[in-house]
Amino acid sequence: MTDLKLAPRLAGPREWAALVVLVLVVMLLAIDGTVLYLAVPSLTADLSPTSTEVLWIGDIYAFVLAGLLITMGNVADRIGRKRLLLMGSAAFGAASVLAAFAPNAEALIAARALLGVAGATLMPSTLSIVRSLFVDPVQRTRAIALWSVGATAGAALGPLVGGMLLENFWWGSVFLINVPIMMLALVGGWFLLPESRGTAGQRIDLASSALSILAIVPLVYAVKRWIGNGADLLVLLAAVVGLLAGWAFLRRQKRLSVPLLDVSLFRIPAFAGAVGANALAIFAFLGLLFFFSQYLQMVRGFGPLHAGLAELPATLASIAVIAVIGFLVVRLGAGRSIGAGLGLGALGLAGIGATAPFASYWGLGVSLAVLGLGIGIAMTLTTDAVVSTVPKERSGAAAAIAETGYELGGALGIAVLGSLQAAMYRSHLELPQDLGEGERAAVNESLASALATVEDDGVLTAARDAFASAMQLTSFIATALLLVAAVIAWRVIPSAPMEKVQHDAA
Repeated sequence: MTDLKLAPRLAGPREWAALVVLVLVVMLLAIDGTVLYLAVPSLTADLSPTSTEVLWIGDIYAFVLAGLLITMGNVADRIGRKRLLLMGSAAFGAASVLAAFAPNAEALIAARALLGVAGATLMPSTLSIVRSLFVDPVQRTRAIALWSVGATAGAALGPLVGGMLLENFWWGSVFLINVPIMMLALVGGWFLLPESRGTAGQRIDLASSALSILAIVPLVYAVKRWIGNGADLLVLLAAVVGLLAGWAFLRRQKRLSVPLLDVSLFRIPAFAGAVGANALAIFAFLGLLFFFSQYLQMVRGFGPLHAGLAELPATLASIAVIAVIGFLVVRLGAGRSIGAGLGLGALGLAGIGATAPFASYWGLGVSLAVLGLGIGIAMTLTTDAVVSTVPKERSGAAAAIAETGYELGGALGIAVLGSLQAAMYRSHLELPQDLGEGERAAVNESLASALATVEDDGVLTAARDAFASAMQLTSFIATALLLVAAVIAWRVIPSAPMEKVQHDAA
């Protein structure tokens, strides 16, 4: 009888239906992070952005989202997670309309920033609500696995969704698709989601919120500018501002009774290892997708839909994770399974770099499947490890850190790997001496700019070759990063049998 009283409450049909709404929201946010990749050539032709503006269009969404996640997590704890999620859904739909009809690159960057603000109100609520909905450890692991698949598969589905839309509509359609989905989330969330709040009722520390943004954006800007334009005074100034703000932020968190970011959680080795592995995994995955989608269209000559279908193996493999995740954890344990997943991801990235020169697509397709499977395994298990390795009363703070690591890792992946790609593209260019200054500037700006401006087939071939070479080298750099993450996960994250992990989590 005592055992029955202590047994966790099992979730029923209503909880699983509510999970569908949460996964739908997470999947849409992930899709929105990558759906624009295939639209880069068409919006470049329409809006004529610079290469730097193209990178900001791609990653300002994730920068703003990552910078505000922790703040919005605290807001959700105070006003209610369901309420904030519904408000954010409405705001996300409105910002999507602004992005779809942006008249120039600056307006699109601003609209993407607004999407990031709205997205930041959504992400902290989803994982925290999953934790409150599913008390039973076994059910919670399955629910988090589905949540993680939504995030990973959504990121991989973005190019396919974008390709299907761009084949028939203008580039703004990749944003308008958000509106009906957010309406479904609003209706489903209103009827199915329970309201829940955290234990922290204190006011939001606005100084900490401002410092967190001042730490993230200037540092990433410094990296982008350094790689793209070389070291200069502006790079140094931005780096100093970011580092000082980060230092002040961490000091302030240690003094606050209810910090925005509970840095003490990083004293738990399994937690720190899982967050680090998660961030590095999404860094490599999204950083690759950003320029790989451009490679398929501008180098291989695929149309948007064809390019989206070409990336489908990564999507299908990330979904297939659900079928193998239980077997892996039982046989290897969490830490070693995460390490193996990251190792598989590294193998996939190396395969992309190695098979890119071949005319056949099959090498790329197999490599994408290996990459999607590996990243899917790693993302699912690191998210579960982050939530399960901390005390239950601190799971909200852990969820906010996990989501921040995911978004910041993705933003940095686009910024750093995208900037490296651009720098290596320029270094590999071999242009004729008699090429006009205007055409030379266009080719040096980006491959998309070259295709829109230059008519000389020889020059365009040289630009395509330079882009392909840069893509290969960037893939190998991302491979090395994933191997580092695999070693961290294998050595730091515990690999206890599933039964023990679930018992401890309970």
